[in-house]
Order: sequence, then structure tokens, then C-alpha cells
Amino acid sequence: MLENIRTTTEFIQKKIGDFRPEIGIILGTGLGALVDEIAIEFQLPYSNIPNFPISTLEFHSGKLIFGTLAGKKVVAMQGRLHYYEGYDMKQITFPVRVMKMLGIQRLFVSNASGSLNPDFKKGDLMIIADHINKQPDNPLRGRNLDGFGPRFPDMSQPYDSEMRKMGLQIAKEKQITCHEGVYVSVAGPNLETKAEYRYLRVIGGDAVGMSTVPEVIVANHMGLPVFAISVLTDEGFPEDLKPVSLDEIIQTAKSDEPKMTEILKELICRLA
Repeated sequence: MLENIRTTTEFIQKKIGDFRPEIGIILGTGLGALVDEIAIEFQLPYSNIPNFPISTLEFHSGKLIFGTLAGKKVVAMQGRLHYYEGYDMKQITFPVRVMKMLGIQRLFVSNASGSLNPDFKKGDLMIIADHINKQPDNPLRGRNLDGFGPRFPDMSQPYDSEMRKMGLQIAKEKQITCHEGVYVSVAGPNLETKAEYRYLRVIGGDAVGMSTVPEVIVANHMGLPVFAISVLTDEGFPEDLKPVSLDEIIQTAKSDEPKMTEILKELICRLA
């Protein structure tokens, strides 16, 4: 693993020369348009990068984008990886390790998720304050990479409190409906049953999705501050549960992405 990380990092560094990203960004389902706001300097398809997993989803582009956003040098994953695609947790989080080696100092993560909280409606945004991990494996299982972090990393503050406060303040200033809540990460790819939605709400979830937590665990292992935000694309309320299709989820994500983009751009701009 360590040798693969080094090989991949060296390959990318040769392609981007003196460019040193300060911020890493992972773009979720239907949320790839943030790339349009980046002054792009380099684009590397995943398929051209050694050891890099390739997104199997037709709605994920599968490119590593390097450029400037809100005055900061960034590297953005346009297309993320999921456990349900058949990848293991180390493959899913491999890009985060590489971004850290490239020099990022903060990680921004976005996702599309379903609301579990009746007060959080379809189309709203949710800044993630904490999470519950229901994925079937952990990216830190196996021999610890001592050069990256400790065997038993602390997870009492998985999402940076200052960035969360700034994000909520920005949303308020821009009159964007944005909540703060707990994200539950499940394996997927099926959506949940009524009983499962009820259970996830009872254990403390405000939203549910199929990503994000593996990357956040690895970021915390390496000491990277994380900001994560969800676009709530559907409502998992057992009392009034309606069928939902992937097309609806993607359409809602795309419709509400401009609000998320506005918050992310302004937050990045305000960072010292």
C-alpha cells in the first residue's frame, strides 16, 4: 500500500510540476459541477493514474482536477468511489492518502443523501457535525501506516468545528436553508426499507448515504481537518415513504448544487 501511494504521488507530481494543492475536494453524486468554478490547470483521468481506482458509475466523471478556487490551490476528485462498486475500503480511501502526500492541508467532502429528520426537507443542505458508521469494513483495518497516523486515532471531533461554524454562518448570510446533523453511512446500493429508515433515525441519524465516512476516517487518521456537506435529495420518512429513482436523486442534487457551491466557495475564500 505504502509503495503504491508513493508511486502514484510521484507520477502525479511529474504531471503537475510545481503545483501544490492546499485543499482536497471530493465531489459526490450529481455534484460535479463545482469543477466549473475552478480555474483548471491540470486534468488527470483516473484511468491514466497508476494504482488509482476507476469509478464504475456513469454519472461520475472519474477525473482528478487541479486548479484555483476562491484564491486557493485545490485538487478535486470529480467522481468518488463506493463500497457497493466492489472496491475495498483501502481502495476507496487511496485517493485521500495521495492527496495528503501531494500537500493538502484540509479536506472538503460533499454527498447526496436522504433525510431521516422530519425537519430536514428535500432540497435542504446539511453540514455534517458527526457520523455513525454502518459500513461493513474499516479502511484502517490491517497493518497501520505509522507514517500517516496512530494505530487508534481519536474520532471525538471528526468534522472541524470552526469550519462548521463558518459554513453555517455563510448559509445564514446567503439565506440558504442549511442544517447541521448526523450522517449515517451504509453500504448500499439499495435504498432503505421503512423499518431501516426508522432504525437509522432511532439510533441518531439525520441523514443517510453510501459514502463519506471511509474518507473522513482516513483524513482523521492523517490529521486532516474535514468539512463535509450533504444535499438532501430525498426523504426517508417511514410514515409517508414514497418510491424514489436514481434519476430523481441526481436531478435534485444538480438543482440544489449551486447553493452548496456558494457555501463551499465562500468558506474556502475565508480560510486563512
